[in-house]
Amino acid sequence: MTDPISDMLTRIRNASAVRKSEIVLPMSKIKYQIGKILEKENWIAKCEEVKSGDDAGKKKEFKLVLKYRKSGKPAISSLKRISTPGRRVYVGKDELPRVLNGFGMAIISTSKGLMTNKESRKESMGGEVICEIY
Repeated sequence: MTDPISDMLTRIRNASAVRKSEIVLPMSKIKYQIGKILEKENWIAKCEEVKSGDDAGKKKEFKLVLKYRKSGKPAISSLKRISTPGRRVYVGKDELPRVLNGFGMAIISTSKGLMTNKESRKESMGGEVICEIY
């Protein structure tokens, strides 16, 4: 797999489209951090680590519990990958994206770790734009 983050975002989009309650993904630090940011910002209900398999061959995975509105529509209406392995998108502190006039969120990879565009603006830091959510 060339782009595991894009795979994660596609799995979330597909699961939301068919109204699944939860999805299990292979563990990686960056994907888990993205899941934790989505949980903290109330886009998903829960992000937790799970272990599967027997004792000898434990595979680390994590589970995302998706969130839906009262009308049954998913909380995430759009999840878009911005920076890809073939085309990295970097922004300075003055060019941070504003997603859906502040109603959406972008995840930025900075030297202090992953953070939202709002946190990045507060810290006055730029970085690589990972994805946009609204």
